[in-house]
Amino acid sequence: MIELIEEKAQLDSYNSTDIYSVRILSLLNAYGCKYPFVRFYRQKDVNGNITAIISYLDYDATVSFSSEANKNEITEFLSVIGFSSVLCDEHLIVSADYEDGIVMKSNKNIEISMPYIKIDEYPPLFDLYNFIDYGESNFEAWYVDINHRIRHNAAKAVTLNIKDEIISSAIFSSIYKNNAILTGVQTKPEFRKMGYGSALVSAMCCDFGGNVYLMRENERNESFYKKLGFENIGKWRMYK
Repeated sequence: MIELIEEKAQLDSYNSTDIYSVRILSLLNAYGCKYPFVRFYRQKDVNGNITAIISYLDYDATVSFSSEANKNEITEFLSVIGFSSVLCDEHLIVSADYEDGIVMKSNKNIEISMPYIKIDEYPPLFDLYNFIDYGESNFEAWYVDINHRIRHNAAKAVTLNIKDEIISSAIFSSIYKNNAILTGVQTKPEFRKMGYGSALVSAMCCDFGGNVYLMRENERNESFYKKLGFENIGKWRMYK
């Protein structure tokens, strides 16, 4: 059975921890159940155990499920309720086109230090948005969301600066307990392959001290993250 939840405590007993549950539960901690544009669901088995959790943020769904989940029920539910996208593990099959890639994880603290650099843990979000270059995405919507998450300790944005100029960036877009999801890793072209991106990611992971997840594209950036202690642990899919 899949049901809408009305309070945070209704997901407390979900025991599976993966990149998807971190994303969902971080979102729940940031927004709760009172906003109409974000909804949360849980699947329960006949014994009342939670076997899957789902978030809907403006019809973009994220799904986390345990080995006991009824995946057919989840697929049927998504089909009935509709979606713009579904982010999940590769073992959930949805009748839609998809992109996929690799999930990586690290709980190692590999410290890389560099002189003459400054790490800004509270960068101006407008400068960060322009630096990352989100293309056609709406700045106001991005700003409202990331600022809300940061204020509720569900996200963190960091930049590496030289002479007050951003040369590298990274974001923990979701934080839940001792787990975080790393996104927005970027370095200015003229400063790439000089160790700045590695130094920034290293500093963030060491400062956080927990499990850090990320999603990368197939055949891209594997060696960069492996030298920072990340390991491949699975595949993600984004259905659209």
